[in-house]
Amino acid sequence: MIDIGRTVEQLDELIETYAALLRKSKWDDASDLPSESRVLLHRLDSAINRVTVPNSIQRKQLELYGNERETSFKLAEYVGVAEALRDDLKAGWTESFTEQVHADTHGDYLDMAENLLTSGHKDAAAVIAGTALEVHVRALCVKHGVDIEESNGSPKKATTMNADLKKAGVYATLQEKQVTAWMDLRNQAAHGNYEKYDLSEVRLLSVGVRGFMIKYPA
Repeated sequence: MIDIGRTVEQLDELIETYAALLRKSKWDDASDLPSESRVLLHRLDSAINRVTVPNSIQRKQLELYGNERETSFKLAEYVGVAEALRDDLKAGWTESFTEQVHADTHGDYLDMAENLLTSGHKDAAAVIAGTALEVHVRALCVKHGVDIEESNGSPKKATTMNADLKKAGVYATLQEKQVTAWMDLRNQAAHGNYEKYDLSEVRLLSVGVRGFMIKYPA
């Protein structure tokens, strides 16, 4: 999981580096310090891309300003993007930010499962889609303050976390039962009981889990 506090610290550091560069410069845009400006530009680009997701407003702004030829102008705009991102995080945007990162990461599992399905590998697809589901259920528990460990410190089973989410009112009984059914299919695949399900059921699993993630973001 992304460490929001550390992310804010890193963005603060880069923003302060830019301020120090301006104090050192003879001009108000650091255009007389091209080498140092380019290094900072690359660091900003890397930092912003590292903590945002594809198609986010921050990535789109970097693409827009990245077409500028003048390094000093581009640098000032990148710093502006970093400042806005930092301020959003400090103002409490943490939840939606984390949800975006989770959605992107968990979606990668499902993309992998769907590619396997296209190739006819239903068993591997079932395991991977089921893994995406279990990871998402655990993330939902963390989001809603539901314990992910037993009293003895051992990790809870996915089915237990699913039941606990229902008890906590995150979703209703019908959704709990559907998640249980998906988890059962995944377990059948993981234990080599390949005759217990078919390709069409795995397709429904993948589609269903994707819809579940959208409806209940973590």
